[in-house]
Amino acid sequence: MTEDEFSQLYAASQPRLVRAVYAVTGDLGEAQDVVSETFVRAWTKRRTLGDVDAPEAWLRTVALRLAVSRWRRARTSAAAWRRHGPPPDVPGLSPDSVALVAALQRLPDAQRVVTVLHYLYDLPLEQIAVETSTSLGSVKSRLFRARSALAPLLDDSLHDPTPEEPRVRTAPR
Repeated sequence: MTEDEFSQLYAASQPRLVRAVYAVTGDLGEAQDVVSETFVRAWTKRRTLGDVDAPEAWLRTVALRLAVSRWRRARTSAAAWRRHGPPPDVPGLSPDSVALVAALQRLPDAQRVVTVLHYLYDLPLEQIAVETSTSLGSVKSRLFRARSALAPLLDDSLHDPTPEEPRVRTAPR
């Protein structure tokens, strides 16, 4: 099937497929998503789709199977929610965590990656070199530069939010 033939098939079939899947699912957004996914799959098989006797029937079968699969997945998920309840609340980030992430964002990507792998994942430098496909010397250099850049950003004494008031001495009476 050529691209032009596929475009014609899409123009002719898409509205009918959306209506059919919408009738089955009762959800227009879901129907549009399913039909879009159906045409993505059809595009990858367009060369063999031209050999099919009824391409729209093939599309309809795929779309309805996708809709049923999504419905089953949603039903299974809902059953799991009922059985286990919602996940526990995740505590909010501490101000220190927010400050750390903000400071890390100011680093170049390569320095940020080695810093996170070394300090948050506690990986040895050799392992970081393997995982980042860089030399051990590059990892050491990036980590040194990252520490140098982070030091003033994370120094509490530079960012003391409540500086002490100047003390006023009174003369003895």
